[in-house]
Amino acid sequence: SAVNSYAIYKGASYLIGRLGERIACEAVSVYDDGRIPLGLGSKPFDGEGLPTRQTVIVERGILKSYLVDTYAGRKLGLASTGNASRSIGEAPSAGATNFYLAPGAISPETIIQSVTRGLYVTELIGFGINMVTGDYSRGAVGFWIENGELAYPVEEITIAGNLKDMWMGVEAIGNDLAFRGRIASPTVKLAEMTVAGV
Repeated sequence: SAVNSYAIYKGASYLIGRLGERIACEAVSVYDDGRIPLGLGSKPFDGEGLPTRQTVIVERGILKSYLVDTYAGRKLGLASTGNASRSIGEAPSAGATNFYLAPGAISPETIIQSVTRGLYVTELIGFGINMVTGDYSRGAVGFWIENGELAYPVEEITIAGNLKDMWMGVEAIGNDLAFRGRIASPTVKLAEMTVAGV
C-alpha cells in the first residue's frame, strides 16, 4: 500500500513526503477504522498491543496520515496509528484494519446514466501496480456503457494509468459502500483511463 509507513520508510511509495498535500480531488476521503462494529478487520488492539482507532488517511483530497506502526514510526518521526499487524513468526509491520473510501451521495445507477461512453468495472485481475511511480496496469471484467446504459459484458481487457492522475480525476463517488472484506469502496466515476481489448 502506498500509505504504509514501512513502504514510506523504505522509499517504495509515490506518496513519500506528501503529508499535508493534495493527492486527490476534493470529493475523496479515505479512512482506516479498526473499531467498526462487526468489521472483518476490527479488533481492540493492534499487533503491538496499542489500541486501534479511526485514522483519517485522506480528507477532502489532502493526505493526512500514513498507516503507522511503532518501528517505521520511529524511523519517520511519526506516532503509531494503531495499525501494527503481525503473523506467526514475523515481526509486526503496518497494515490496514477496515480501509475504505468514504461514500458520496449519488446512486451507482445515476453514475452509470451520466456516462456517454465508458467502462463499468466489476472485477480486477492480477496485481500490476508500481507503488514507487503510481503506474498501474490490471486485467478487468465488466460492462461497456453506451449512452448511460450497460450495453454488453466485456472480459479479458486491460485498464492502465497512473494513481496520481486517477485520484485527481475522480468525478463522482457512489453511495453504495459495502464491506465484503477489510478493504472497501463505493462505485467511483473516473474522468479517463486507458482501456485496451474492448
